[in-house]
Amino acid sequence: MDPQHLAALNAARAARRAVMLITDLTSGTERVVFEGAVVDDGLAEAVTSAFRSGKSAAIDSATASFFLNVHLPPPRIVVIGAVHISQALAALAEIAGFDLQIIDPRTAFATTDRFAGIDLVPDWPEDVLKARPLDTYTALVAVTHDPKIDDFPLAEALRRQCFYVGALGSRKTHAKRVERLLADGLSADQIGRIAAPIGLDIGAATPAEIAVAILAEIIQAFRRRSATSPAGDGA
Repeated sequence: MDPQHLAALNAARAARRAVMLITDLTSGTERVVFEGAVVDDGLAEAVTSAFRSGKSAAIDSATASFFLNVHLPPPRIVVIGAVHISQALAALAEIAGFDLQIIDPRTAFATTDRFAGIDLVPDWPEDVLKARPLDTYTALVAVTHDPKIDDFPLAEALRRQCFYVGALGSRKTHAKRVERLLADGLSADQIGRIAAPIGLDIGAATPAEIAVAILAEIIQAFRRRSATSPAGDGA
């Protein structure tokens, strides 16, 4: 492999950017392509599909054969609120292959007894997200019902184009949330990305069922995410 290509792949992994090494199996030439970049050679559809699935594949175009070696950042879920839904979501996320972190400054809720073995941070989101920022391969789930805790990470998730942003609450609660986020400088289009009510409409009633609905909606958003939002240049 060309050392420059290897360096580009390693830099992309470190920056949590989706990247692909395309090898022409006929000529042996290689190139690095970032998710969202314009691709020619009749490969656009195959490249988009590979980025969405995360699966490498050999494909044929009209003129040559290629191998698409795709590298996706590990998708993660950041949950704001150490509540019963979060407990169930943590267990489900592990099964589905998502990294998960729970943030809640309310130490009465954020205890290791309730969240054994979970990446739990009993601190304010404003402080936690400075050390580990949100990105396009992160889903943000806000479930505290407390604007003082939920609003900042929701706004941050929208600004950083997280692939999923969801918030618990009634339509009346969300209407007030929309007013606050508009006042914070976010556009109506940005705020419109928030899944509220949160989760797919499966008639969920219990915390565990709501967690299933949330995870299903996260998976749907991840697999159907736009191939143009986290764009980069081909190398």
